[in-house]
Amino acid sequence: MCDFQRGGLLPPLSEDEYVLDTRRVREFIGAVRERIKDAGSPAQACEDIGPLFADLLSDRDWLPARYQAPAAASGMGGGIGQWLVFRAADRTLSLFSLVVPPGAMTPVHDHLAWGLVGVYRGNQDEEFYRPGGGRLELVRRRPLDPGDFSRCCRRATTSTAFVPPRRRHRSRSISWQTTPAAYGATRTTSRPGR
Repeated sequence: MCDFQRGGLLPPLSEDEYVLDTRRVREFIGAVRERIKDAGSPAQACEDIGPLFADLLSDRDWLPARYQAPAAASGMGGGIGQWLVFRAADRTLSLFSLVVPPGAMTPVHDHLAWGLVGVYRGNQDEEFYRPGGGRLELVRRRPLDPGDFSRCCRRATTSTAFVPPRRRHRSRSISWQTTPAAYGATRTTSRPGR
């Protein structure tokens, strides 16, 4: 979920926000927090929570139908629904679900957060780009099916904070698709690729 407002960070919430307040979501968030607390890099955090996320994607019962439905008023445009599941009070961790109609395609973008984005239902194609010479070069394409996920975790870090990744990609939905995403750090938004 986007945690920026006019270029500055939003203030912390008074408490964690569990919009979908179930035992399964609380257990997932608790386990993620436990695994990432000592991670020294975004790549390590993603590696540490990968098995938890894979397990969540394989659980066909954790995400209610409401969170798999289109939401025209979500502000995402193009019929894409965005459903908040969880947001940490300090805004360093979020879990949400995107519902994407067939044929919808994102612009090329990078995520200003580390995290995992997976396919829970439906199918998508993903394209990866490398900037150079004032343009973007297509590096590879790959199809994603239910249970598959991508990591946004490729940059090195300092000893005090995670550095946002600089991985540019574009996704295209092949069928109605539900895509859970777990993002960490404070910058949980995306920007157009340059």
